[in-house]
Amino acid sequence: MANYVDGFVLPVPKSKLDSYRQLAQKAGDVWIEYGALEYREWVAEDVKPGKVTSFPQAVDLKDDEIVVFAWITYASRQDRDRINEQVMADPRLSDMMNPKDMPFDAMRMFWGGFAPLVQLP
Repeated sequence: MANYVDGFVLPVPKSKLDSYRQLAQKAGDVWIEYGALEYREWVAEDVKPGKVTSFPQAVDLKDDEIVVFAWITYASRQDRDRINEQVMADPRLSDMMNPKDMPFDAMRMFWGGFAPLVQLP
C-alpha cells in the first residue's frame, strides 16, 4: 500500500502532447525502476476555469494548452526521498531536464509531497 504520494499539475501545449507522453513514459519507467509503486499521468478532459481558482487558472493555461495531472506513489516518505534523489541523478533523464528542451513550461508546473489522510478500500 502506498503511504506517500508526489502529485503534480502542469500545462502542456496540445501540439506537444505526444512528445510529452514520450518524456513521461521514459521518466515513469525510471521512477518505477528505482522503486516507486505507481507512476500515473492523466490529461484533462472535464476541467473548466473557476470563478476563484481551478486547474486551468493554477497553471495559467493558454488556449493552445491542456492540463496534465499526475502522481507517483511510494511505500514511505523515506522511499520517496531516496528514489527521487536517484532519479534526479540518473543520466537517462538529465538530457530531458533542460528547460529549453522540455515540451511544457516547467515554470508553471506545481508539485508537492502528500501523506495519507483517507485511503479506501
